[in-house]
Amino acid sequence: MAGILFTGCSLASAAPQAGAPRRQVRVGGRLVKTVDVHAHCLIPGAIEMMGRKATGNEALAGVSLNDRLRAMDQQGIDVQAISINAFWYAADRDVARKIIVLQNEKLAELCATHPERFVGYASVALQHPDMAVEQLEVGMKKLGLRGAAIGGNVNGEELSSPRFAPFWAKAQELGALIFLHPQAPSGVPELGKRLQGNGFLSNVIGNPLETTIALSHLIFEGTLDRFPRLRICAAHGGGYLPSYAGRSDQGCLTFPENCVKGALKKRPTEYLRQLYFDSLVFTPEALRHLVAECGASQIMMGTDYPYPWTRTSVDHILGTPGLNEAERLAILGRTAAALLKIPA
Repeated sequence: MAGILFTGCSLASAAPQAGAPRRQVRVGGRLVKTVDVHAHCLIPGAIEMMGRKATGNEALAGVSLNDRLRAMDQQGIDVQAISINAFWYAADRDVARKIIVLQNEKLAELCATHPERFVGYASVALQHPDMAVEQLEVGMKKLGLRGAAIGGNVNGEELSSPRFAPFWAKAQELGALIFLHPQAPSGVPELGKRLQGNGFLSNVIGNPLETTIALSHLIFEGTLDRFPRLRICAAHGGGYLPSYAGRSDQGCLTFPENCVKGALKKRPTEYLRQLYFDSLVFTPEALRHLVAECGASQIMMGTDYPYPWTRTSVDHILGTPGLNEAERLAILGRTAAALLKIPA
């Protein structure tokens, strides 16, 4: 177990300390197994392979296991799907391979030690697509991981690039859940100058913008047509795309010459029902609108733990008006449990 101490994936002091009892969540009198599809951790030694150390917000992912379990119990989170934000896309093949082996093996150890509380997304070196294919297969078939976590671009290259087609093909073949998360500190570094100043705009605006751009390319470049059974879950409610997706449809009507390439099989907004999104949109109206645009079947609870964006994801879903019991059950955990192969 050496090498995982004092991190979000720590196996040290595995038993949670005594505290508040574990919250149980019910909908209409029925007990719900709640699943958080958006949670982070940090493996010590991995970032050091890139010649640096975790600092600032990145280092916040290094929360102890006791604190993680305590927070889950207090918030009513039964199962957490853990990912590691991509920081290795600039690494050469040898370094990238070492980073991924370390992270996937250690994350698999944690999940095997607490199988009722954790599942994991594999890390993949997407800058080397052939290697990423191998890492995804090993992660799922040999290590028991349930999919992969990827960034919204790879060194400025869009995920819709033909170079990544082998990865998408393997993900579809394996039925992997691909968790798409923007890269810190800003998913759109080209806007760094304009996102400076007060308000943490590099994150608050930059991160959802990267997700919006990534999803739009996957739609308009035909990736979702070529791989129609892909299971992609976009962090932070899919960025801005679901909130203004109608402009994508209208753009093709107004400027049809710009929508010829790839000859989409559906209207752009129809692909929202082919994607999945986490619920991290903060207000009841935002969640109601996300359901209206994408369907409750496509939304899963996300907390972004241990980053302190919210501690009330369960209550957010329970308290959003207009949702029926089946929709609340789906968002709280049923859809995620099915996709991540979590026993009922």
